[in-house]
Amino acid sequence: SLRAIPNFTLFRPADANETAAAWACALEMRGPRALVLTRQALPVLEGDRERIHAGVAKGAYVVAESEHGKPAIVLIATGSEVHLALAARAELTKSGLGVRVVSMPSWELFRAQSPRYRASVLPKAARKVAIEAGATLGWREWVGDRGAIIGLTRFGASAPGAVVMDKLGFNVEHVVQTALAAIGKRAPAPRK
Repeated sequence: SLRAIPNFTLFRPADANETAAAWACALEMRGPRALVLTRQALPVLEGDRERIHAGVAKGAYVVAESEHGKPAIVLIATGSEVHLALAARAELTKSGLGVRVVSMPSWELFRAQSPRYRASVLPKAARKVAIEAGATLGWREWVGDRGAIIGLTRFGASAPGAVVMDKLGFNVEHVVQTALAAIGKRAPAPRK
């Protein structure tokens, strides 16, 4: 709901380094802003702090690049879902697909970047899949008409966190299936 407020800057960092970077950015900004943090214990993303801080200041950046040339799929995530995107990338990469993971802690800061920078992070030729354990509202701007969004279109659920996330489709299997569907491929049938 905070994203629906005009002239409001929201940060949803994925780890401790992104949180520190978001805090530093927020202190230098004018206008209303908020950091939305997770309650989960999250691992620290790989990469140097300077690159992460620069990426957060631009609102979005590449966390993991495609290992197979130009990316066919870009997984865009915020907060704890960045780690889910990285796990799904590992599975998708096994089949030879080029998959990039983008952390997008701030739509507002990313929107303010040059078209050239935005295209360098989210190339037009790649299909995009957004992953966020929140409302899907607004994600179409980033994934386009041919992309996919994994989010909530209804009120949440009550159960232990891991159970809820799995039941709502925030798991590697569902992200992989959604990404493959976005590029017109089907997931292989599970082995018996």
